[in-house]
Amino acid sequence: MILDKLENADLYYDIVPGLERFIQFFNDNDLEVFPACKVRLDGDDLFINVIDLQGKDEKDLPMEAHRDYIDIQLPLTGSETMGWKPQEDCQQVSKDYDEGKDVELYSDPSQILFEVPTGYFVVFFPSDAHRPGIAPGRSFRKLIVKTRVPA
Repeated sequence: MILDKLENADLYYDIVPGLERFIQFFNDNDLEVFPACKVRLDGDDLFINVIDLQGKDEKDLPMEAHRDYIDIQLPLTGSETMGWKPQEDCQQVSKDYDEGKDVELYSDPSQILFEVPTGYFVVFFPSDAHRPGIAPGRSFRKLIVKTRVPA
């Protein structure tokens, strides 16, 4: 997992595929007013989900892990709390891996909770189970960038 300021994204271009292309798109567009949608930057290999969410309590959100994609997540209109735990330590599968959605869900508790303020981004690799969206009672906009794990 990586958590850092957007201004430091270039430090990770060599280890996070698609990050540089996403940052170029991010800098060229006002995504706070962009319509909620999916934007394909490179077909199924790199795309962005621009979403508006209603935050929830931690207990109402599952841990999730992916196999085929790396998640790059950043809140645009307010901070968001996220949970993390090594995927290999997750024991309580609540939904088996869905290949079409590239997600497996867990009911394990988070090992670590951390806040992601606006102006920051977090990268979750397949080894990182994560619980995004912890923001009870708050509506916010965020970006979820999906970049395919290199073969």
